Amino acid sequence: MKNQKKAYLYGLGAVACWSTVATAFKLSLGYFSPAQLLLVATVTSSLLLLGILAWQGKLPLLAKSLKAHPGYYLLLGLINPTLYYLVLFQAYDRLPAQQAQTLNYTWAITLTLLAVPFLGQTIRKQDWIAIVLGYLGAMVIATKGNLLSLDFEDPLGVALALFSTLLWAGYWILNTRHQGDALVSLTLSFLLALPLVVAATALWSDFQLIAWQGWLGAIYVGVFEMGIAFVLWLLALRHAEHTARISNLIFISPFASLLLLRFLVGEQIYPATLVGLVMIVTALLIQQVKTKP
Repeated sequence: MKNQKKAYLYGLGAVACWSTVATAFKLSLGYFSPAQLLLVATVTSSLLLLGILAWQGKLPLLAKSLKAHPGYYLLLGLINPTLYYLVLFQAYDRLPAQQAQTLNYTWAITLTLLAVPFLGQTIRKQDWIAIVLGYLGAMVIATKGNLLSLDFEDPLGVALALFSTLLWAGYWILNTRHQGDALVSLTLSFLLALPLVVAATALWSDFQLIAWQGWLGAIYVGVFEMGIAFVLWLLALRHAEHTARISNLIFISPFASLLLLRFLVGEQIYPATLVGLVMIVTALLIQQVKTKP
């Protein structure tokens, strides 16, 4: 059943988890390659999700659901975690974390737009204003203020970060349209992704996972980014009456994330980053204003 208040609570919980992961990504990639980080995180998340299903008594639903829609779940696993995180981690490996994370956050714009043809939702005039303003804010951050010249520090890294937004939005659209159990769907996508991730690690990296710092970071990513946050965000979208309003909650997390990046990673926070975030918060306020029917 739709319940916008519950959707907000679940969405804010997911945002709290996501606020820490840019730091975890950047620190972990100092010890593991993108494929290695994805491998350990995917195994961790799969075990966590299986544990939650066991606690809920839903393990028998895995085989039943897979038998009913094998192609669907394989597609989910291919998109997320396999392709999405391989692309995203490569972007983080090439760009300052504050740029990679902000570009990645623009997936909410894509989701809002895709919700119209695929979910039958409408976009208000103020939603369009918020979309444009939020995207411009993200671009100001990504270009360090050189918006007109589009002077990106690493064009390939920027392209990868933007491509990840399309993968991410597409994944959530597929999930929202599916009527099965959200947690079962999530668990199946991760389990079916494991062989793909192992193959990607063998192809583009190796299995010499030695550094304990890499293990610690990858396990953290698996628990909070890929596990708990996923579950909360799935619940938020399932309860949402307006996907646009929920999806824009993700723009809150850069504030806490930037503080962590500054003090734990040591990244210099550019003035353009702060300007861009003000634009994003303004967009959020516009998005949340209720209009008369």
